[in-house]
Amino acid sequence: MNKFSQLLKLKELYDRGENILQYLKSGSAGLNDPDSIMISYDCQAGSYTRLASQNAKHIEAYTDAFAQVLLALPAFGSIMEVGVGEATVMSPLVAKLDPSGRLKKFGFDISWSRARYALQNTRTAGQSVDLFMANLFAIPLADNAIDIVYTSHSLEPNGGREEAALQELYRVAGKYVVLLEPDYENASEDGKRRMEHHGYVRGLAEHARALGYDVVESRPFGISVNALNPTGLTVIRKQGAAASAKPQFICPVTKAALERRDNVYFSPACGLIYPIVDGVPCLIDSAAVLGLHFDAFSNPQ
Repeated sequence: MNKFSQLLKLKELYDRGENILQYLKSGSAGLNDPDSIMISYDCQAGSYTRLASQNAKHIEAYTDAFAQVLLALPAFGSIMEVGVGEATVMSPLVAKLDPSGRLKKFGFDISWSRARYALQNTRTAGQSVDLFMANLFAIPLADNAIDIVYTSHSLEPNGGREEAALQELYRVAGKYVVLLEPDYENASEDGKRRMEHHGYVRGLAEHARALGYDVVESRPFGISVNALNPTGLTVIRKQGAAASAKPQFICPVTKAALERRDNVYFSPACGLIYPIVDGVPCLIDSAAVLGLHFDAFSNPQ
């Protein structure tokens, strides 16, 4: 059944405090699929902004420690958070990394509502960030587009697809992939059982090495909001990549270049059109509209 057909029921369940992701996965031995993750996260939208204001000290310590990790890396000109949520980590982090506003900053989320909250929160902070909706397994950016690609517990629900996720992040990265994700290996037994129950990722450094990637650091991060979900740090250096080009959006389906046309992105090569909804480009396959003759009615900006 199409999960979107259940949206009214799912919203009712969420309002009653049910775990939507677990509900959608119940009765199935499958992994957390992208549609289930999208629905769960979109239901939760707004809650991270509220929680951030209640946990300001934790976020300050977390982003201070993360900024130290990133600033120790060689010079970089662009950065992107995969699974940016509501930018409750990205906004304070880039304030520490980039007080002069010189970096090109990007972030995306599979949930439109969370990306829209991120846009609001970064604008309120006076930050210029290119924010969009996308699937981390089909990132709509060209190879080597962003110097540093990082995550903060956004790979988390994708257990079983670790290598596929790493390959896509590595493809887009120009210099480094930096991961703050669940540290299954150093978790308590209760923590491990919880991670297994929720289908969390594990063994990211080992998966990266199996792919032939250069893992330069792998250790406990030391700062976690939940003792049952400790955070681990993994730093991967990309070797032999071409010099970073100007980041360019591509079609997540065909990988053809996209052009901005008023309130959409369009690929002249394949004819797919992606809407921009209230300032957030929806660069995900399910949002695509086929318009092979769109060029007859539109001119590039």
